[in-house]
Amino acid sequence: MKKILGILALGAAALLHTHGAHAQAWPNKPVKWILSQPAGSGPDVISRYVAEHLSKALGQPIVIENRPGGQNVIGAQAAAKSAPDGYTFYYGTTAAIVTNVYTFKNLPYDPKKDFMPVAMIGKSPFLIAASPSANVKTLAEALALAKAQPDKVSIGTEGPKTFSGMLADMVASLGGAKFIQVPYQKAPEAIQDAIGGRIQLLCLPSAALIPQINAGRLTALAVSTPQRLPGLPNTPTVGDTFAGFEYTGWNILFAPTGTPAEAVTRINRELDRILRNPEVVERMLTLGSIAEGTGNPQAVGGFVSAEFERWAKIVKSLNIQAE
Repeated sequence: MKKILGILALGAAALLHTHGAHAQAWPNKPVKWILSQPAGSGPDVISRYVAEHLSKALGQPIVIENRPGGQNVIGAQAAAKSAPDGYTFYYGTTAAIVTNVYTFKNLPYDPKKDFMPVAMIGKSPFLIAASPSANVKTLAEALALAKAQPDKVSIGTEGPKTFSGMLADMVASLGGAKFIQVPYQKAPEAIQDAIGGRIQLLCLPSAALIPQINAGRLTALAVSTPQRLPGLPNTPTVGDTFAGFEYTGWNILFAPTGTPAEAVTRINRELDRILRNPEVVERMLTLGSIAEGTGNPQAVGGFVSAEFERWAKIVKSLNIQAE
């Protein structure tokens, strides 16, 4: 009997050990990233490239789930309501996390409470580009055209109260002009309308525009970052026309608040290694994103807090009212 009890005890101990090891084996199934942008958009292209590398590091697929619409509200809300189990993350942009707070009277999610930062993916320059039909080669020429033809020069953006829409208004205001904004939920549709001559200008993330610019279908007028992009060395910055101008978006990976620290720490560590790889950094630049490593979650949280303060001032300067 003692021998039998001893065997049973050893078996139970082994079972507990196996269960404990299994419980700690994160991830043991596919991981999902929710995006509030459509397939083919700048964030989508970058997220899929980064996710491919991370999937290899984790040994599990990273599934990209596009939930576009509502100026990022649909996707952000879905991510905020996801179970904080380490298997769902939100690939957030400046608009979804910060500017929506100031442009919506009521959001069905709270970026400050519903999400916790995981890793900085990259800074996202925006580009102002022209359709061949506009027949302009510089930002100054585009502004002059808008002043010469009031209420006739159209610019495709993601919406007047989105990151790209506010950028378009800021640049027009600085130039004493006015662009007629045409909002698009999907960047490819805006690009096709510009190539087809149905709109004259575009203001979108550089990742969405660079392939068309390099193919000669669109003309790059200016980039929103303080420095020129390595992938577009001949394209001036908006600051070259308006000294001191800087307007940069970002992509940050967030998790629903309460996500296990093991998952957050592991993803942060793996992404930091990936995003410091010179080959990845170079490729990210061609996709329109500046990668410099992730920063630890605490540092990313500090960055986001500073962004809330910065954007409160920008929204006030543009006299944008929440609706």
